Amino acid sequence: MDYKETLHMPKTAFEMRGKLPTKEPGFQKRWQDQKLYEKMLERRKDAKSFVLHDGPPYANGDIHLGHALNKILKDVINKSHFMLGEKVPYIPGWDTHGLPIETAVTKLGYDRKKIGIAEFRKICYDFAMKQVENQKKGFLSLGSIGDYDHPYITLQKEFEKHQIEIFADMALKGLIYKGLKPVYWSPSSESALAEAEVEYKDIKSPTIYVKFQVKDGKGLLDTDTYFVIWTTTPWTIPGNLGICVHPDMTYALVETDKGKLIMLEELVEQLCPKFECESFEIIKTFKGSEFEYITCTHPLYPERESLLMLADYVTADAGTGCVHTAPAFGEDDFNTGMRYKLPVYCNVDEQGRMMESCGEWLAGQYVEDANKTVTMKLDELGALLNLTFITHSYPHDWRTKKPIIFRATTQWFASIDKIRDELLEQIHSISWVPAWGEGRMHNMIADRGDWCISRQRAWGVPIPIIYGEDGTPLMDPVIFEHVAKLVGEYGSNVWFEREAKDLLPEGYKNEHSPNGIFKKETDTMDVWFDSGSSHTGCMVERGYDYPVDLYFEGSDQYRGWFNSSLIIGTAVYGKAPYRQVLSHGFVMDEKGVKMSKSQWNAVAPSEITKKYGADILRLWACSVDYQADCSMGQNILKQISENYRKVRNTFRFLMANLDDQTFTKDNCLPFDELDALNQYILVRLNDVVQSCEKAYVEYRFADIVQTLSNLMTNELSAYYLDYTKDILYIENIEDNQRRQVQTVLYTAVEVLTKLWAPILCHTCEEINDFMHFDEESIHLTSFQSLELNFDTEALREKMDTLFKVRKDVLKAMEESRAQGVIGKSLEAKVCVHVDDQTKAIMEEIVKKPQQWLIVSQFAFTADQLPMYELCGVKVEHADGHACPRCWNYTTSENEDGLCDRCAHILHK
Repeated sequence: MDYKETLHMPKTAFEMRGKLPTKEPGFQKRWQDQKLYEKMLERRKDAKSFVLHDGPPYANGDIHLGHALNKILKDVINKSHFMLGEKVPYIPGWDTHGLPIETAVTKLGYDRKKIGIAEFRKICYDFAMKQVENQKKGFLSLGSIGDYDHPYITLQKEFEKHQIEIFADMALKGLIYKGLKPVYWSPSSESALAEAEVEYKDIKSPTIYVKFQVKDGKGLLDTDTYFVIWTTTPWTIPGNLGICVHPDMTYALVETDKGKLIMLEELVEQLCPKFECESFEIIKTFKGSEFEYITCTHPLYPERESLLMLADYVTADAGTGCVHTAPAFGEDDFNTGMRYKLPVYCNVDEQGRMMESCGEWLAGQYVEDANKTVTMKLDELGALLNLTFITHSYPHDWRTKKPIIFRATTQWFASIDKIRDELLEQIHSISWVPAWGEGRMHNMIADRGDWCISRQRAWGVPIPIIYGEDGTPLMDPVIFEHVAKLVGEYGSNVWFEREAKDLLPEGYKNEHSPNGIFKKETDTMDVWFDSGSSHTGCMVERGYDYPVDLYFEGSDQYRGWFNSSLIIGTAVYGKAPYRQVLSHGFVMDEKGVKMSKSQWNAVAPSEITKKYGADILRLWACSVDYQADCSMGQNILKQISENYRKVRNTFRFLMANLDDQTFTKDNCLPFDELDALNQYILVRLNDVVQSCEKAYVEYRFADIVQTLSNLMTNELSAYYLDYTKDILYIENIEDNQRRQVQTVLYTAVEVLTKLWAPILCHTCEEINDFMHFDEESIHLTSFQSLELNFDTEALREKMDTLFKVRKDVLKAMEESRAQGVIGKSLEAKVCVHVDDQTKAIMEEIVKKPQQWLIVSQFAFTADQLPMYELCGVKVEHADGHACPRCWNYTTSENEDGLCDRCAHILHK
């Protein structure tokens, strides 16, 4: 007889191979068709809300792995909070204005100067909406759930209306002003940039030492004396209007064969050899404060003067202690120049070219080319003391990747100074994860200057300023209210389609325009003002509380969205727009190089989902230390896939032993009727529920993956499921012991499916299709804590003792196997010597020790045996022969050599 036919072998239609790329699109379509997001809101309509506000990705190009990491983790956060019992609204957003879309549209052949700005903007709008739809498909393919049918987009009329209202609110509070200041200027973009739009790269620059001859020494210095300055930007020398010295530092007048030179006393021995001075001697020393208001002759323009000024930012770290000062090209230069009432002389145009005022020999040259020309001219005039080249970090436009300059222009600014104390106070009231985020944001706000919010771009929300005919910006609430109403009705394009007078309320009059002539501002707002207003344009607009619970983006957003949102939110509402901020790192390749298109090392999420499946990508995102930079590559994907295979196959084994899913919740036995060994697994399941719920709240996703994987691999697969096969396969289908084990298996599938569901959202939905924990979706359920009405702590202590016995037996068996005494564990007969207390525990908890240890025969003995950690153990070959049905060794003489148990089952 073939006894295999009499066994209850595992059976399920839940496949061993996931086939995720084939199955996942079906689940995603189902979720959309059944309106899962709306059902999640309805299911929790009376619950407390948890709101994660989506930071809007820029709508340009396909999504990349950074997007995927971000959107997956947001989805895990949202789904886990839903399963914790909270209502979780999630409105995805997109950032759509600014240079990248302008550039993309221009590359398509549209010239804004030929077709007009209003028409150009309509094309930008259509282009942006196509990008939104493309990225939306990418995010949905990751398993993300949210209100994707009603996203917020920064080009939407209602969003732009709120942005105009926010600008008005800040303007009327005196927080918006127009001023001439040096700002980050991108010649390649022909626009001012915000700090968040600047990145740093190493470049090679000329560094020059130049001497400025004293013109009026104020009775302190003769006119044959020279102040020596140093700069890494020779192109700024034509804009020089002054030299700064530190009031408290000591300067030396040095006699050299290059003339009488002034520099910091402590640098004389270092600098004079660099100037190739054959001889040098300090004649006299001065405090920097003594030089104030001395004037020098500009070495390139003898008709101009350079004023000696005092500044405490001067250091001895680099240069000479005499700092070249061009107020149009540096923030410190500008501020010092203002104190000394110097003009702001800007001789570089929007394209980064030297202007005519520089002279024919220089006009028209780009600043980088001007470096060489200026240096050669200084050398020709005998003013150059030294030229060398250095490699140093220099600011670049993050979009064009080209160097930028500081350049004084008339711009609109948001005042940070006026609300700095409030901002710093807010920072310390927020929960930051990781904790270092607090210090990082504090330093950024403490050190940042006023925010330049104007951009010389066509595609953006207009700065809603109307000027009177005398040039006065009209900060009138009546105008702001009317413009906001127009934008809400027609969109921001109305600003570019109408004349200034047609943007005003009918019959509007103002003292600054006695003749009724008005002019409108042509600049647009910094896109960070767009996204920084989203707390109002999206969340407040749709009726959600201010502040929201969480902002979660990449670590670059401390200077970006976290920053702009904090400034605008505090300015308008008096407090930050978020209670908690969480950040993640960048995605690197397996060599630790940041992934980017320019490096040709970027892996598209779609390539991964089509080959491996979105759940593999989700498992990766939740397995890595995402708060730091994390790696991705083929080797990592293979490792994650192997982890997924183990999890899936454990689920499959659990389900397959529920009699092809005919064992349901109705068949489960009460937990207090289970044997202690079975109850212990429930205790461990409950432990895992509690630790995972806590980890979800604390965003420790890698801990969740590890906790669940360890439980499934070690305590289930390698322990419980191993020894209970003898019950599941062998015993009668209705046997109480078998039903006890199946009760544990069913409970384990339910508990673990729900705990994995936020991470492996497609796989757990597939499991739910078999198990029917919820008739519609696993994502409409809650995490499941078990009600255990027995003494769990006492059981835990006893099991700790039993596992020590088991460990000793397994070690002894391994040694016997190595000695050739036994092969498979069922060939073993085990004798154990333990103390009375341990024996009592074993007899109470373990009814069939041979089954629990997966051996054929077991006995206690009073004999002294080879001692292990807790007990003495002896392993011999089992007596008798192997039963042809269960493979346990037996000395019984039943038909076909069956053991007594199998003979009884078959003849029952």
